[in-house]
Amino acid sequence: MEARSRFTRRSVLVSAGALLVGCSPDPEPGTVQLRLATGPAGAVYRRIGGALAAHITERVPGAVVTTVPSGASTDNIRMLRANTVQLGLSSLDAVITTGGTAPDGISAVCRLYDSHLHLVVMAGSAIDEFRDLAGKRVSLGAHDSGTEFTSSRALALGPVDADGRNLSQAESAAALRAGEIDAMFSLTGVPTPAITELAQQRAIRLIPLDRQADALVTAYPGPYAPATIPGTAYAGVPATRTVAVPNVLLARNDLSSDLVYAVTDTIFTQTITAASRGDAEAIPEAWQINVRTGISTGTIPLHPGAAQWFRDRKR
Repeated sequence: MEARSRFTRRSVLVSAGALLVGCSPDPEPGTVQLRLATGPAGAVYRRIGGALAAHITERVPGAVVTTVPSGASTDNIRMLRANTVQLGLSSLDAVITTGGTAPDGISAVCRLYDSHLHLVVMAGSAIDEFRDLAGKRVSLGAHDSGTEFTSSRALALGPVDADGRNLSQAESAAALRAGEIDAMFSLTGVPTPAITELAQQRAIRLIPLDRQADALVTAYPGPYAPATIPGTAYAGVPATRTVAVPNVLLARNDLSSDLVYAVTDTIFTQTITAASRGDAEAIPEAWQINVRTGISTGTIPLHPGAAQWFRDRKR
């Protein structure tokens, strides 16, 4: 069932009510304005967030979605709670609270794709394994990002005391290439633009993180799984063991069920269709979006509108 066949412009606007009136300083007459928090420069979140925003705007009657650049996961969660955005991307580990639930006022639309933790060094680096990071200048990712959240956990479990820096993926790649840092972490889809570009310019290596994957799985059951970055991902880089973390699209609980139903329908129809067609806007991570895994958001509850969409698929 497509979003347009279930919803008219009027039904979406009426169901959204007065909640979204203040979401844009100058809303167009007859539209629901939504803001979707994405991520920093050079990140997959920027690409997939832009694609989702374009598809929702195109397919959901009366909805206009604009993207908001951010530090990524933790930053997006904070903006969602403050209602400065209504949708946002996050790694699953960053959104799970101490009690194993989502922060108040936030639920999941769906699981999208899995990110892999990259630990990147230049080919000639003396760093050969995780423990060699001790005392080295290491980018932990942008402040409030999923990369910072997960890499900090891995270092603490080491324990390894690195000289951590907070740089976006694009900044990290540039600093690594210039010799200003010794290594960079990146929790992202495979391949990711910043690392792809770096590998095309200079020879790089990925440091195996299989032991760190096991430590994370043991210490924090649920959001982590051992994984492999394939040898086809980056020029000249062999397959490398690491840890994977699911990414989810989050929504404020006070978004109407009809609106979130239509958003969910769009994700599992338009975005997947664009990927299968090989459209210019399609990205590799879109191939991972499917109904079977989309419902798997761990301990984070689905928004009622998303839950209804998944129930309807089983009929």
